[in-house]
Amino acid sequence: MSLDVTLEAIRPYTVFQANITHNLNTMADEAGVYMAVWRPEECGITTAAQLIPILTSGIQKLQENPQHFQTFNPPNGWGTYQELIRWLKEYLKACIENPDANVKASR
Repeated sequence: MSLDVTLEAIRPYTVFQANITHNLNTMADEAGVYMAVWRPEECGITTAAQLIPILTSGIQKLQENPQHFQTFNPPNGWGTYQELIRWLKEYLKACIENPDANVKASR
């Protein structure tokens, strides 16, 4: 006979964190990702897995029509079309690698 004891603790830790300017919110909205990215709690998004199809679609839209989306570059130069694509791709990669991660957005 023996006794086995285990203490397990599940503690949240950050698997991805990124920041992007609000100046790109109009471009993000035009690409169909604004609500999911800026306001996930308002559209019921709680996990990274839920973001994967939305981010994939938004990136595709952005890449298919760069001239259109570049018209949304902020006049003050803070944020660009290329920055949004790069940022969304990083976010998508993190979502794919961590589909069970909880999504939080702080504005």
